[in-house]
Amino acid sequence: MVTKFELKVLRMRKLYFLILVFTLSACQSKQVIVPAVVHNVSTTQEVVVEKAHLPIIGEVEPIYFLPMKSPFAARIDTGATTSSLDCQNVEYFERDGEKWVSFLLKNRKTGEEHVFEKKIERSFKVRRVGKDEQRKAVKMDVKMGDEVFSAVFSIADRSGFDYQGLVGRNILTGRFLVDTSTSYTLD
Repeated sequence: MVTKFELKVLRMRKLYFLILVFTLSACQSKQVIVPAVVHNVSTTQEVVVEKAHLPIIGEVEPIYFLPMKSPFAARIDTGATTSSLDCQNVEYFERDGEKWVSFLLKNRKTGEEHVFEKKIERSFKVRRVGKDEQRKAVKMDVKMGDEVFSAVFSIADRSGFDYQGLVGRNILTGRFLVDTSTSYTLD
């Protein structure tokens, strides 16, 4: 006759066996490319993007800051969390109880310029060699290749850099694959 203790041990062994079988069967599934998942914030619905269909971009690509007509050369940086933009004449102000910023965006190559007024989306600290820097971020309408979308950019003085724009992971994830051996793959 089986005691309560032995019955309990048998049930636990059966449970452990089922967990083991389930785990092993999950590990033996065929290999697949894991697609990127983009979260649609407005509906909290997940959209799955197949990596095989993502355009391949290079180390430097053109980006349009709408409504401007001429593209800016932007450095593609997979190590940067947030994209960044070279701005001049930055002035902070308040509108309807919210913090806003006005800035001049001037294309160094073509001379085209436009004054933007944007609501500040967030503030954050950027770690730089020697000192940390406090930055503000705004949402910009941009065009890269055939795609037009809104993305967050930190506004900064990038006059000491070769490229006026820096495209980080907040734009790259789920949209592009990066091949640093090439540049200017987008029209």
